[in-house]
Amino acid sequence: MFGNLEYTTLQQIWWLLCSVVGSLFLFLNFVQGGQTLLCQVAKNDLEKSLVVNSLGRKWELAFTTLVLFGGALFAAFPKFYATSFGGAYWVWMIILFTFIIQAVSYEYRKKPDNFLGTRTYEMFLFINGSLGLLLIGAAVATFFSGSNFTLNLYNQVTWNHPLLGLEAAFSLFNLSLGFFLVFNARVLGGMYLLNNIDFTELDVFQGRLRRAVWINFCCALPFLLYVLISLLLRKGYGIGDNGVIELVAYKYLGNLLAMPLVLGLLLTGLILVILSVWLTVYRTSFRGIWPGGLGTVLVGLSLFSLAGLNQTAFYPSLTDLQSSLTIYNASSSQYTLTVMTYVALMIPLVLAYIAYVWRQMDGKKLTAREVTEEESY
Repeated sequence: MFGNLEYTTLQQIWWLLCSVVGSLFLFLNFVQGGQTLLCQVAKNDLEKSLVVNSLGRKWELAFTTLVLFGGALFAAFPKFYATSFGGAYWVWMIILFTFIIQAVSYEYRKKPDNFLGTRTYEMFLFINGSLGLLLIGAAVATFFSGSNFTLNLYNQVTWNHPLLGLEAAFSLFNLSLGFFLVFNARVLGGMYLLNNIDFTELDVFQGRLRRAVWINFCCALPFLLYVLISLLLRKGYGIGDNGVIELVAYKYLGNLLAMPLVLGLLLTGLILVILSVWLTVYRTSFRGIWPGGLGTVLVGLSLFSLAGLNQTAFYPSLTDLQSSLTIYNASSSQYTLTVMTYVALMIPLVLAYIAYVWRQMDGKKLTAREVTEEESY
């Protein structure tokens, strides 16, 4: 069935599949966002326990999706994996460390006689939701802004900056995307908690969450506008007819115009996010997480599509333009992609299982009684 597909078609399919997984991870960042809200909205032990236990039911999903995203990139685009994860060493090590302390925090925060104390583990959760997402956003932004690496004839990577990836955090564009991810995750986190917790006799707590959604949306908006405007006006890295990488004025604006479906995804996603905030703040809805989550996925999918499709280098080299990676020169062989595509037929079954488990876990809202009478995080 897939054996007759052209090699370029398979490469484009797998870029889209990786993009879907990456976009789902951006939605699941509501866990990290909710963690950073802990000190803002929870004013006593009961409210803290409600927040941590609500998020504790889902933190493994976010981490697993991040691992799946990395694994999919490794299998489909191994040259990118080797270049970024091997060259930008420190930025990925710090990101990994923030997820390690997240796992430790959920495991030990409420353990008796823990010598670090509850506040320390809550600080770890905040670091994971702030620094971790900020660096992930900066790393993703290098799909557009580029990185300092070169590849030789044997595809060996040389990283040409002593900070080994951390230099991405010193770019205004990269940091803006990172801060947008942080604040958008806080918006999603607030909406998820509103959807998941039973607020009977907790009206003040509910009000603080709604205010947090509005405040963080207002904080996210300037960063989003800067990223979008910069993206539309900046030069991009295009693939010429002879395969040579070249700088192209207004490349990403051209990509949007050349791919109206991607433009539609971007606009629909932005509208859904705005709608979710309006429903949550002004209509006192508890279901804002669903349009907000879908909108986040669509915005993420459109950004990944802009970065890699329409003859665009998705990982540009600032040191040597011709070392830039595209979905065509960075992918696995046609045989490997074909076999992987057959395996990918199981994805709908996996998604159906996740949806079933999610429904079972969230079929009943988390109550104050649960976190006081049962073992909790």
